[in-house]
Amino acid sequence: MTVAVIRFGGSNCDRDTVQALESLGIDAELIWHEDSLPGDTDGIVLPGGFSYGDYLRAGAMAAHSPIMDEVRDVAEAGTPVLGICNGAQVGCESSLTPGAFTTNESARFQCEHVHVRVENADTPWTRQFEAGEILELPIAHGEGRFEIEDERLAALEADDRVLFRYCESDGTVTPEANPNGSKHSVAGVTGEAGDHVAVLMPHPERVTLEDIGPTDGQGILEGFEA
Repeated sequence: MTVAVIRFGGSNCDRDTVQALESLGIDAELIWHEDSLPGDTDGIVLPGGFSYGDYLRAGAMAAHSPIMDEVRDVAEAGTPVLGICNGAQVGCESSLTPGAFTTNESARFQCEHVHVRVENADTPWTRQFEAGEILELPIAHGEGRFEIEDERLAALEADDRVLFRYCESDGTVTPEANPNGSKHSVAGVTGEAGDHVAVLMPHPERVTLEDIGPTDGQGILEGFEA
């Protein structure tokens, strides 16, 4: 499988993502946002960073990059797409997934490890886990608060399209465990085209390499092999 990791001006987790994927035996290639997707693209990552310096809104300008039309087309055709942190913001701004990510409730940049609970274990990104399983993942964002209309959130939850929720280490969902004030503690959701498209604010690529620490992110990135 060949995964295209799209580099925007301001991306800073693109090389990390390539290294994490390759450590799992997945071929990965950096693709500049003004270029086209390679013909052998089997998956796509929209990586973390600060595309266009987060001007206007985080991810808003990158959503209009030339390559994003292709990303939307291949996503509709069934190609797996994963947006991480700034890539999650790009995914929402591109209408790949519902809702929006906005300024943290604290109005501060949050950089820490958090716990998330697997809400739906029947997606490419969560099939390596059990429903209710707790993962420890790092976050690093200033605009990670998930917002969506109440009616649309209810529909997402009814359709099992919430991937992860922020929680305590024992799995209890509490306001204190929610680092950014996301509505209903949502940390990741699946897309409009199906569960092969997903976005999440925590960084699985930062907890994948076995020689530098925890590896809770491996199972998420292994979704490209599902």
